[in-house]
Amino acid sequence: MKIHTLEEVTNKLIGEKGTIERDLFEYELQMDSIGNAIKQIRKERNLTQEELGELIGVQKAQISKIENSVKNARFETILKVFDALGAKVNFSIELPH
Repeated sequence: MKIHTLEEVTNKLIGEKGTIERDLFEYELQMDSIGNAIKQIRKERNLTQEELGELIGVQKAQISKIENSVKNARFETILKVFDALGAKVNFSIELPH
């Protein structure tokens, strides 16, 4: 039985790096990670979704949407959430060669 690396399986099932399918897949993973980070930090700060929403001026439903699907949230709102949670945000941009 041959053992395959995660990279090999991902290349076969999703697509090679640099393809539209792979880029979309990796983008969605990153967005899920941001939502999960927001949820985790909020819970560590002992805040409810409603309390966090009040801190930044949005409804509880908006916080729920951000935690579950960041891709539908405005960038400004995400930054406000992290600011309200006291989290430092760093962004990295890589340009293709």
